[in-house]
Amino acid sequence: MYSYRYAQERTFFETVVAKVVELLMNDLGLLILRLVVGLTLTAHGAQKLFGWFGGPGIEGWTGILSQMGVRPAGVWAWLHALMEFVGGLMLGIGLLTPLAAAGLASVMVMAIVKVHWKNGFFNKNGGIEFALAMLGGMIAIGLSGPGAYALDPQSLFGWSSTALFLVALLLGLLVDGLALASTAFGTGQRHTA
Repeated sequence: MYSYRYAQERTFFETVVAKVVELLMNDLGLLILRLVVGLTLTAHGAQKLFGWFGGPGIEGWTGILSQMGVRPAGVWAWLHALMEFVGGLMLGIGLLTPLAAAGLASVMVMAIVKVHWKNGFFNKNGGIEFALAMLGGMIAIGLSGPGAYALDPQSLFGWSSTALFLVALLLGLLVDGLALASTAFGTGQRHTA
């Protein structure tokens, strides 16, 4: 016979199952986000490093950065291409995720500022749309952590995933500032206060 006590236990059980499913779905969502964003950026890095998928290769990428006034173009070309390729792989598998997300976020900020901003929003016109979507993915992963389906431990170097992401992002943005400064000075432009 149905009893009030049975109804309470069943509700508790259903609550526990619902919570477990919710946690699993959150982790699955983070895994899917990491894989899509990470492997997309890995492919972009492969274009720049190896010339795969119709990309310029490292020599072509160095030339493109040189034409944009980035100095020293070779150093920044290697840093950018390696960050996309290796950082994208690390993000996808969830290895050192906060560092990968921060490095990739700083690459996307540079791409937005240096290349895409002047072209408006839409990707069709070379605008910020794609880089902004990737940047949003990096920030979401960096703030949320990698999820349960990752190779990362609960904390890295004694820091929470979010704290490490924020510190690494700040450092990455400082590197972006150096690159932008080298661009301005490399082209003879002067900044006025």
